[in-house]
Amino acid sequence: MSKLKALLLTQGMHGMISQVEGLAKALNLNYKHQEIKLKKFWSLIPPFITPASMSVLETQFIFDSKVIISCGRKSVIPSIALKKKYKEKVFTIHIQDPKVSIDKFDLIVCPDHDNLTGNNVIKTTGAIHYLSEKEILKERNYLQIDKENKKVISFILGGPNKYYNFSDKEIDILFNKIKNIFTRDKYKLVIIPSYRTPSDIIKKAFNSFGHDQLVVKQVDKKAYLSALSVSDYIVVTCDSTSMISEAAITGKPIYVAQMSAKKNNLRFQKFFSQFKQLNIIKDLTDKIDLWSYDKLDEVNRISPLINEKIKKNGII
Repeated sequence: MSKLKALLLTQGMHGMISQVEGLAKALNLNYKHQEIKLKKFWSLIPPFITPASMSVLETQFIFDSKVIISCGRKSVIPSIALKKKYKEKVFTIHIQDPKVSIDKFDLIVCPDHDNLTGNNVIKTTGAIHYLSEKEILKERNYLQIDKENKKVISFILGGPNKYYNFSDKEIDILFNKIKNIFTRDKYKLVIIPSYRTPSDIIKKAFNSFGHDQLVVKQVDKKAYLSALSVSDYIVVTCDSTSMISEAAITGKPIYVAQMSAKKNNLRFQKFFSQFKQLNIIKDLTDKIDLWSYDKLDEVNRISPLINEKIKKNGII
């Protein structure tokens, strides 16, 4: 039996791609990506007052799938438009709060901290993603790390967003804190940038740590997976619930490097609170503990539930 075809709709950001692709893989779908761009005027308008029409898209595309998985504000519109056209012939899944009526989708998959409820809502602990334990283990030896009998610290760097500035002052404070806590005589640091890490922060990381530690100077998924595999501890900057959720698949202690928020970050605070209660994360202080927790693999927990819903809708 051939796999069901799925269309993945995102704005092209790594965090969104990770979520839609992770779900498509867990559902064993034959998927393809489509980056969504709205025409300039409509890109400024909230989705709940944007027409559910393909005409608002900057680029049109061929649709030949049975399942639509979308993530992000802009992808809401084509998903609703396609459902309106094809009705029960397609099954639509939106990841995260769509900021429109949830009844416009067959299914909503969202983290607990989005505070959505409904008969078509499946809640997850943290963000779903495309990483697997098997994939992480496969890249274990990709990075050649001379541990020298030291503990390995994987330091995952995010970047500025609507909530966090990543100012020079904050980065200087953070890097000095990392140096003071994870001294070079006891720890081996592996610094991994992400898609949102500005080049000047990568350069500063290399200037700060490059002589004694390993600094990966470009975005490299294999290096990221390898670092997660070999690490004893993981440190992640506070700007990305996605990267923290990804790290939680390892079951290893995760420290969150907190920074001052430039606007109300209540959703982040709810996420941090939940993950602390589950003993997954701790705030980075000057004290190093060792702890464990149940590995988090939400996408494989929810995929059987979603497959049942797709079957009930007659898609399979």
